[in-house]
Amino acid sequence: MKIFIMRHGEANQFGASDAQRALTQRGEAEVATMSKWLALQCEHFDKVIVSPFKRAQQTANIVIKNIKISEDEIRNNQLTTDIITPSGDVKVVHDFIDGLLESDNKIKTLLFVSHMPLVSYLVEELTIDGAMPIFQTAGISEIDYNVVKMKGCLLQQRSPHDLR
Repeated sequence: MKIFIMRHGEANQFGASDAQRALTQRGEAEVATMSKWLALQCEHFDKVIVSPFKRAQQTANIVIKNIKISEDEIRNNQLTTDIITPSGDVKVVHDFIDGLLESDNKIKTLLFVSHMPLVSYLVEELTIDGAMPIFQTAGISEIDYNVVKMKGCLLQQRSPHDLR
């Protein structure tokens, strides 16, 4: 199965709180670029799991628009959870993934939209070789995840700068 882990696009430095920081225009453009690339990698996501923070929600909305997920699919397949905020615990997220896959063996593709440093730690936690990449804003890592081994291989990592 494939797991895609995405960092939100560039966000404003200030907001009412960290959770309320919004994407900048540049951040929106970064996400649009990456979502078009993502649509070429995967035509459909069985689950889209998103941080509740505003910039992650905005990122997910742009991705969903650009990969043309229907309203029904969004309702059925998108999950917002606070376990993937910047201070989330990757072991809890890993357990969440394994529990999700155990409860629904039809899931073949997952997309996570989250934040640094969690995205880097999550790639490290989920991969056999423990790769811990640094994510640029709107960067995406693709993992080929083995459900039996509960670990995977990092296949690729891309950022908006790679696609220019």
